[in-house]
Amino acid sequence: MTKFNIALLLFTIILSTNAATAQELPENNSENTQIKNDTIIKDIIVKDTLIPITSNNIFVQDANYELGGINVTGLQKFEEETVKVFTGLIVGQEIKLPGDKLTSAIKKLYETKQFSNVEVYVSKIDGNVAYLEFEVQELPQLNKVTIQGVKKSKAKDLQKDAELKKGEMVTDNLIVTSKNYFRKKYQEKGYLNTKVTIDTKKDTSGVNIVNMLVHVDKGEKVKIKNITFEGNDAFGKKRLKKALKKTKKAMIGRFWKKSKYIEADFKGDLENVVTTYSEKGYRDARVIDHQIIQNKDNSISINIKVEEGKKYIFGDISFLGNTRYTDEQLQSLLRIQKGDTYNGKVLKERVSGNGKPDSEDITTLYQDNGYLFSRVMPVETRIKNDSIDVEIRIYEDLPTKIKKITVNGNERTNDHVIYREIRTKPGYLYSKSDIIRTIREIGQLGFFDAEAITPDLKPNYQDKTVDIDYTVAEKGSSQIELQGGYGGGSFIGTLGLSFNNFSVKNIFNGKAYKPLPMGDGQTLALRLQKSRFYTTSSFSFTEPWLGGKKPQSLSFSIYNSKQFRFNPSTNNVDKNQRLNIIGATVGLGKRLKWPDNYFTLSQSISYQLYDLKDYPISTFSFSSGSSNNLSYSITLGRSSAGANPIFPTYGSDFSIGAKLTFPYSLVSNKDYATIDDREKYKWLEYYKTSFKGKWYTALTKDLVIMTNAEFGILGNYNKKLGDSPFERFFVGGDGMASFQLDGRETIALRGYENSRLSSIDGGTVYNKFQMELRYPITLKPSASIYVLGFVEAGNSYDGFKNFNPFVLKRSAGLGLRIFMPAFGLLGIDFANGFDPLPGETAKSGWQTHFIIGQQF
Repeated sequence: MTKFNIALLLFTIILSTNAATAQELPENNSENTQIKNDTIIKDIIVKDTLIPITSNNIFVQDANYELGGINVTGLQKFEEETVKVFTGLIVGQEIKLPGDKLTSAIKKLYETKQFSNVEVYVSKIDGNVAYLEFEVQELPQLNKVTIQGVKKSKAKDLQKDAELKKGEMVTDNLIVTSKNYFRKKYQEKGYLNTKVTIDTKKDTSGVNIVNMLVHVDKGEKVKIKNITFEGNDAFGKKRLKKALKKTKKAMIGRFWKKSKYIEADFKGDLENVVTTYSEKGYRDARVIDHQIIQNKDNSISINIKVEEGKKYIFGDISFLGNTRYTDEQLQSLLRIQKGDTYNGKVLKERVSGNGKPDSEDITTLYQDNGYLFSRVMPVETRIKNDSIDVEIRIYEDLPTKIKKITVNGNERTNDHVIYREIRTKPGYLYSKSDIIRTIREIGQLGFFDAEAITPDLKPNYQDKTVDIDYTVAEKGSSQIELQGGYGGGSFIGTLGLSFNNFSVKNIFNGKAYKPLPMGDGQTLALRLQKSRFYTTSSFSFTEPWLGGKKPQSLSFSIYNSKQFRFNPSTNNVDKNQRLNIIGATVGLGKRLKWPDNYFTLSQSISYQLYDLKDYPISTFSFSSGSSNNLSYSITLGRSSAGANPIFPTYGSDFSIGAKLTFPYSLVSNKDYATIDDREKYKWLEYYKTSFKGKWYTALTKDLVIMTNAEFGILGNYNKKLGDSPFERFFVGGDGMASFQLDGRETIALRGYENSRLSSIDGGTVYNKFQMELRYPITLKPSASIYVLGFVEAGNSYDGFKNFNPFVLKRSAGLGLRIFMPAFGLLGIDFANGFDPLPGETAKSGWQTHFIIGQQF
């Protein structure tokens, strides 16, 4: 059969297209473009001519033909009809040879990523009918991958990360990219001399499949032996080495920062060196060269050559284009004076911001007051000797109003729950800080992934308006607590259910149960705990927006606890001897507008009945009787921490609270020094004040330091009556609240046993100071995990006379926190108590604390 190879511009086009799609195409075979003894007719090569050319079978270039048929050769796994479908060509259609339709057919075959080579021949010409032959070469498929030179477990991870999957088409590109990936993987761990070879071998157990053998020779780790600098006069080598944040010289004892050379990190560190100079006025400083020197002991030395240039100061600073704010107002934000050392970084941050939510800069000033389209640019206008004049050029434009607000991504949570937290309202002036605040408020709800809340601004320059679309990603907010354990000779079982996005109005709507009526932001919680010694149950409900129009919350709870007398000598429990506590609390909370809108005021009234039956308490002289506790609580708080309630990176939380009872002893005529305890404690009286404050500061993007200070005091109105036997402070341990419902507060102080830093009846004064360094491993909605290191100190005191803020129990340690929406917070701490427990001489030493459901 006579074949005509269509080898014109068509193949050049195909090769270019194939290169763009990263497929490996074969180079044009020289035999296809110029073959000895072949006859060339109008640029078409007539190959293997077996019959004379007649007027009926002469191929005419650029002529139109009817496609008479397609034949496909070279197939191994594919069916011929399948390839024909891939081409998109249809027998009987008109086709130009060569032409766009044929070009498109070849391109489609390459786009399937199943073929390494495609050639097309005119196999027969019959008048105006042309028959084509597609000669294809199928790519082999990957069957088995073997990775040598690493552990089996590591080999599996490498194969998965490199995406070497069974059935993958094996191309030259796949081999090259995989080799580069493996080499880079180990070079980033310090194995700079890693060598990787990849071989493929045909697998005879199947059709056109190959096995891949990857050999990794990572060699020995290469550490940095020395780092030197040339050309540095203004700064010593220690200062410049400090600027190298990720490229460190090997040093014994420095475990937190390994010595390894990673090219991308090193380039970033070179920029840090330049930044160090520029921050001190050397704006022209640059790194002009660097050398990586291989040492004989399998280490490297790095030499960095710098050119410092001249040191500059700020000259005249002027503002241009500002009509909304005076020069004095803008200068109060710029805070740069003539004669100050020139610092380009500070200039940029004071003009455009430092990326933090609380940044105080000129651009933020305009952005917070409606000027979305404003532009503020610092321009160096003149350099004279060592002085640089700067002009702050401002284009204010007109104020921008918010036109439309939308929210998407909320499938379970009703729209009104989100819209009521949004600070950017239609008709309001645009405000950058209001957007940041909105992100925080939505994140604080706990129903959405705080890291994924995204505002999308759609500005309209024509009418000076902006639409804002908030995208949220919902996460599980309800929690279940199901625990069982054995301790102290008794099985302890706990069942707790907390629905944090509940909808009461749909409780009788069967269609709303998915599996429960959700979406209105209400909280419903039930808890039951039971053992041989006690049983407790509680129910609580919170509506955060009472009436739905104002941020005013209503909360209600009822609870009951029964504690039974335990005889440790016989290990028996007598349920006829018991303490029964029944209580209820109703509270109202309100967001305030003054001193600012981060403040809240909470008030509540609570009542507890303590009913004793043959149950002695050390602070009572009677074991049978009852005592009543009616109290009023008020708390002023301010919370600006955000936006992630699990891992805040900025802001603070503090509260000042008081819990008071009526001073019965001051208005009665009873002599509390002589009356019976049943009468004395029939109605409890006390006052209780507390202060708690937490501050969050981001040291880097991820590293956050949390500082905390707490203080509490329980006092009395009448010295003859003394302090209340309930409502006391118990300091020490993990801080997990025990089953008692006697108003006690448990304060964590890791490194010591639970409650052991207080007397057996509890303290009346306590203080605590804490510093915690936190680093996130992941903040995904499915599980947020962070590690922490801490130092803390505190103590418990019996009476204010014994209070000494400098006598503290100290500890330090490490911990891990895992937050899963379904189960709440889980954690473990390893803490070393540096001081002895009360009444002991030996230091507390190392303690392990398990955390379940504790506050963040």
